[in-house]
Amino acid sequence: MNAAPVGFQCPECVAAGQAAVREPRTVFGGRLTSSSTVTITLIGICVAIFVVQSLVGVNSVASNWGMWPAAVAVNDEWYRLLTSVFLHGSWLHLAFNMYVLYVLGPPLERLLGHVRFLALFLIAGLGGAVASFSFSTINTVSVGASGAIFGLMGALVVAGRHLRADITQVLILIGINVVIGFIAPGVDWRAHLGGLLVGGAVAFVFSKAPRGSSQTLVQVIGCAVIVLVLAGIAVYRAEQISQLVPVG
Repeated sequence: MNAAPVGFQCPECVAAGQAAVREPRTVFGGRLTSSSTVTITLIGICVAIFVVQSLVGVNSVASNWGMWPAAVAVNDEWYRLLTSVFLHGSWLHLAFNMYVLYVLGPPLERLLGHVRFLALFLIAGLGGAVASFSFSTINTVSVGASGAIFGLMGALVVAGRHLRADITQVLILIGINVVIGFIAPGVDWRAHLGGLLVGGAVAFVFSKAPRGSSQTLVQVIGCAVIVLVLAGIAVYRAEQISQLVPVG
């Protein structure tokens, strides 16, 4: 028997009572957390990969693993749509993206929880890569986490509106970066806009799923639909490119 404030309880009763207590969750269904484990891990992965790029050759790694439309469509190298998210073109490119991830990641990770935040980052990154794949010239090689970063911005807008928070600063940040994307040479604004839209869509799914036992299931289905739509767009674009590039 275990001592209780009033009398004693059997171990089985204590275990049953503890099991009945629901784990605290955020409004978006994620486990409450004060850590930024996923954010720090993503930064560490990107930095480590760029160190390897610097040792092997930045352009060499980019050509083999970056988002190259012709290689994706003709050689069926679909992995490039995701691996390109973790590559960067220079230390400055890496530093800027990782700084923004360091600033925006922790508050979103606390709002969504670790798993949902990681899903947001990856799906938004994929959305940016698909947008670049769909609208860039076929021999353009694109790398960078910018699409995923813009996805975090889009998610902050949607989550902020859902929570009735002031999102003015986020909107200004998005506006500045969109303008820079159109003005600065060599910036893949297609990936930026694609990531922004897809990140907002993922956050919309997270925010609109009814709270309760079905919340996670609805969110998983919603994210799966977004990924399937992106896959359909990518396959359609690949067919277009295959007709432009002579094979054999």
